[in-house]
Amino acid sequence: MSNTKRDLPKLGFLYLDYVLRFFDHSNFKGWPDKIETVTYHWKNDKERFIKEVKNKNIDILIGNIPATAYETFREIAKALPDVRFVPSLETQFPNKSKENVTLFCEKHDLSIPKTKIFYNKEEGYSYLKNKATYPQIIKKSYGPSNYGGYYVHKVDNFKEAKTLLEKEKYNPIYTQNGIDLKYSGDLRVMLIGHKPVCAFWRFSGKGEWITNTSQGGTMSYENVPMSSLELAVKASKAAKAEYWACDIAIDAKTDKPYILECATAFAAFPYIRDWICQYLMWDFSNGYFSKPHVPLFSWEELGKINSDLLRTMRHIGFSSYQPSYDGAFFTNNKEGIFDMEKAELSELSDYPEEFSFDMLKQRMKIEELNAKETEEDLEIQKINFNHASLTDLMTLYAMEEDLALEINDFAKEVTITDSSDLLDLESINEQMLKSWDDAIEDMRIDLNSSDIDILTTIKGVGKKLAKQILEYKNDIGDFNHINQLKDIDGIGLKKFDELSLRFKV
Repeated sequence: MSNTKRDLPKLGFLYLDYVLRFFDHSNFKGWPDKIETVTYHWKNDKERFIKEVKNKNIDILIGNIPATAYETFREIAKALPDVRFVPSLETQFPNKSKENVTLFCEKHDLSIPKTKIFYNKEEGYSYLKNKATYPQIIKKSYGPSNYGGYYVHKVDNFKEAKTLLEKEKYNPIYTQNGIDLKYSGDLRVMLIGHKPVCAFWRFSGKGEWITNTSQGGTMSYENVPMSSLELAVKASKAAKAEYWACDIAIDAKTDKPYILECATAFAAFPYIRDWICQYLMWDFSNGYFSKPHVPLFSWEELGKINSDLLRTMRHIGFSSYQPSYDGAFFTNNKEGIFDMEKAELSELSDYPEEFSFDMLKQRMKIEELNAKETEEDLEIQKINFNHASLTDLMTLYAMEEDLALEINDFAKEVTITDSSDLLDLESINEQMLKSWDDAIEDMRIDLNSSDIDILTTIKGVGKKLAKQILEYKNDIGDFNHINQLKDIDGIGLKKFDELSLRFKV
């Protein structure tokens, strides 16, 4: 914990009746303030839930939202614009359905097996009969199919596929090419703050093909390939996820990794949930609490502990390595040290062009998710330095913890209207800003909604100029164009060029 005390937000646990609770107070060890609890009771409970959150003055609501409540909580989130949901509704988009996982991966160029989605049964049957290569993996797309590997089926021919679909009546038909799994298993990778903290192989039980441990599969923490970690990190950053998990298949012939599932809802031992909450405390407190230090591949050692004992262990910690002088020399010159930012990225998705994002968007006709809502959900949310969380900042290329904290503190003192404002920080250079360009949103301030408090925190605008701008605005009503700033005394061409980067109308 740092020495500088910071104002802490009011936290609340988001619980739902009949849904398992992922976190409780014991996970937030050391949080000094009361953590509220708000429970959603289903049916027509939306307005009461919103009112309770407001009455308790909650700043951050923590909890996973099940697929069947996702649309309701989108409405709740809109009614609570000042409340941060963790994970965000954007981050939880893949939780809702297999279609959403497909859309998410396609949008962010994440490799997945060739996938077909059919809302017309006859079209689906035609594909499975005449074009599909077998085996195919057929999944129930919506609802609790996201848990435990249930409602996931392997079929070896069209007859088996049709028999299955006639029995289960899955709509839409969601089918993927089966992957020839390396070592006959797949991988689960868990991440916190975009860093892998646990990864293991999952192997199917005797006489079975599905690898989920809840259905008799076994685990191994050894020899997790780097390519699977790279792909999981890329997915976590795309989702801007505080915590995340990916199920990944490695093709036995090509060694290429493919995402099978990804979500914020996953089974995890209590000590991993403790790490997640320690990370959240670091994020929520802007660095007042320490970020958990979990060395890469530490899961290989923890995996040697009997699982019955491991599942009872809490608040496991690792010390950061402090080398001696000669130790530092050899460590700093050792080749092969893992650097997630410098590691070679996996190849882009080989997802077939005919099923591009645009086509999938047009096909999204199920009642719960119309095309317009899907397009809105899939917009890539860019970062605004003025209100970005530490988790958001950590998605930027080459971002380090100390720099994220420095940017966060800087944003409390000034209103950042252009990335170049960060050049006032010694740790920032133009090359770094250029690498972030595509991830940063337009941060210019609307002239017509600015007040004296905002204007005086903008670089290049002092109290005198702020008053002149507001007086001019009062005289003319509202600004219609940014060029009207030139009509204000004291704003010449050079000053206007500077201000035009900071304001918009």
